[in-house]
Amino acid sequence: MAAYFYNGIIGKYGLREENGVLTHLWFGRNQLPENFQDEIKETPLLKEAKAQLDNYFTGKLKEFSLPLAPNGTPFQQKIWQLLQQIPYGETRTYGQLAIQAGNPKASRAVGMANNRNPLPIFIPCHRVVGANGTLTGYAGGLEVKQMLLNVEHTK
Repeated sequence: MAAYFYNGIIGKYGLREENGVLTHLWFGRNQLPENFQDEIKETPLLKEAKAQLDNYFTGKLKEFSLPLAPNGTPFQQKIWQLLQQIPYGETRTYGQLAIQAGNPKASRAVGMANNRNPLPIFIPCHRVVGANGTLTGYAGGLEVKQMLLNVEHTK
């Protein structure tokens, strides 16, 4: 495992790769695990992920093309796949995702899957809003969620 840290419009953030796939993005309140023991080195994949993030933040990139491998339960994986289908500049509600996942009463579980997303931005959980369109929880903080939505709506 290798990780590297950068500064960007979301503040300081870290990226992790394992066996040639991206596994984590940490920023804001989304803290490193207590047992963090990765080798701190910039790999070609981490450098490419940073470049794609930079282009996303400036509105030049709307879709990431990186090998992603988030680790989670089958339900989390299903929700993370649905998140990746939300088009750039659009939002969905937790309820809409629950319906898409086949369980209309699973809005809270969808929220928890979003909260556990190890690759925010790449897997765009910031595109999920409350039933009335308001911003609700985001591991990176609501101000970052709003900033990400603004990037997508103004480009």
